[in-house]
This record gives sequence, C-alpha cells and structure tokens, in this order.
Amino acid sequence: MLAVILAGTGLASAQDNQIQLDNLLQSAEQWAKDNLNDDALNVLQSIDREQVKQFFTNVQHQLRGNYVVELAPLKEAAKTLQPLLEKHQETLPYAIWLKTRLDYLDVADQFRLTIVAPKPEPGQPPQPAPNPPPQKERELWIEKISARPWPENAKSYVARLKPIFTAQKVPPELVWLAEVESSFDPRARSPAGATGMFQLMPETAKRFGLRVFPFDQRLNEELSAEAASRYLRFLYGRFKDWRLTLAAYNAGEGTVENLLKRNKTRTFEAIATRLPAETQMYVPKVEATILRREGVKLSDL
Repeated sequence: MLAVILAGTGLASAQDNQIQLDNLLQSAEQWAKDNLNDDALNVLQSIDREQVKQFFTNVQHQLRGNYVVELAPLKEAAKTLQPLLEKHQETLPYAIWLKTRLDYLDVADQFRLTIVAPKPEPGQPPQPAPNPPPQKERELWIEKISARPWPENAKSYVARLKPIFTAQKVPPELVWLAEVESSFDPRARSPAGATGMFQLMPETAKRFGLRVFPFDQRLNEELSAEAASRYLRFLYGRFKDWRLTLAAYNAGEGTVENLLKRNKTRTFEAIATRLPAETQMYVPKVEATILRREGVKLSDL
C-alpha cells in the first residue's frame, strides 16, 4: 500500500538534495525487520527506493512551488511514511520535520475541495487552481489552531527562550516560530538541510554566528534562538512589517524583495498569492499560533 501511495505522488521532479535517503530507507528497513511481522516486512521490502526519494523531492518541490492546492496529492503518502520514519533514530529528524508539515498538506487538501480550477480552454493545457486570498488563509488557520494544546516540549522552552528574543529587541511572542518550524524539537531536520528548533539553513546560521561543524550549534536551543531572533531583527529592519519579515524568514529575503519590486509594492497582501506555497501558509500559521498562545495579533507586536 505504501508503495502504491508513494507512486501516486509522481509530480514534477526537482534536483535531488544532498541527503543520504538511501541510508534513511535502510534505517527504516532495519527497524521494520526488528519490529514488523512478515506480511508488513514484505510490504516494506517491496517499496521502490527511487519512489521514496522522489517523494521527498516532490515535497520540497511543491513547498517551493507556486500553488497551494498542488500540495494536496502528497497528503496520504506523507501520513503513511511519517510514522515509519519516526520509529528509528537515524530517520527521526526527518520524521519530525515531515510531521510539522502535515498541517500544510491538510490545509491544501481543504482548499482543494473549495477552490475550482479554471475551465480548460480548447487547445490549451489545464490551468492550476488559483491560490486562496490571504484573508481566507488567515481564517482557516485560526480555525485549525484554535483548539490545539501547547506542544509538550514548549512547556520547558518558552519561558527560557523568551528573554533571548527580548535581549535582541525582538517581540518575545515570536518564540512561537519554534512551534511552527519544529514543534519545539531541536532534532528536526529538513531534506534541504535546515536544522534545529528554528530550522536555520547552514549559511543563515553561520551568518549569525553559529558553527555547523564539527558540532552543529543549531542543535543548541539557546544558540539557535539567539541566531533566529537576530535574523528576525535584521529582516524587520529591512521590511518594516512583521508579515513580510516572516515571509522572508521562510522564503528568503531575496525572494520577498524581488516580488515587492516586481509588483511595485511594499505590502504583504499584494504579493501573498505569489509567494512560494509553503510561505503562503507559513505566515498565517505563525499569526494564528501567536494569537492562540499569546492572545496577540501579529499587527500589534
């Protein structure tokens, strides 16, 4: 069944990331040999490694793609694969990363049911479903987050990390980025190489004073929080708006700046539906999370 689901996610491919996914699958298989019965083991052994590698490539590709609804077909494969990866130490960091992105796939699937693609024109390729407007995104995320309890790990981190944000003259409420990025789990690692509670890429981490070798300081929650808050302070100084700041934190400052210039604007609303699909959902998810945890609107920070 897993092989069938993975095969069903054969979307447009992107360049493979430099992640040892073969080793990742070997670890999953070893766990299965130790824990699964013969029938389940036979299913796992029938999985095509290339299909699994393609799945991770497709997730990254669609998160960076243009259309939110195009993430929806990845939902079932992600929900099937994530618990398997979670069972073994070597695959756990990727499972943590994938688990925090399941929300995006759920929301994309909800929008798939309500957003109709344009009617095909004769002789023209089918057009994708348009992106939801930012206000609709905010409403759906507020509803989705409204009853969600604190992540278990947050209880030991929030009070300890907030002063780090305050020391950098950044609103301490932004500590809740860690819930959206990693559910406050410093072990999280993305297939693209972002690591730690605040999912810093290697170059960003080094830019703001962290080492990634021989010991990766992104795994240290205090150092990671300091680098993340410094980066947020820098971005806010550049964009003067928290929504644009969060968009740049997720998609990169160059992506946001280029869209603002191309559209001759300085507002998030004007570029929201043109941002990468993940970023279109990331910003309102952070907004909804801060509202849920702190009772504060992003605009009031």
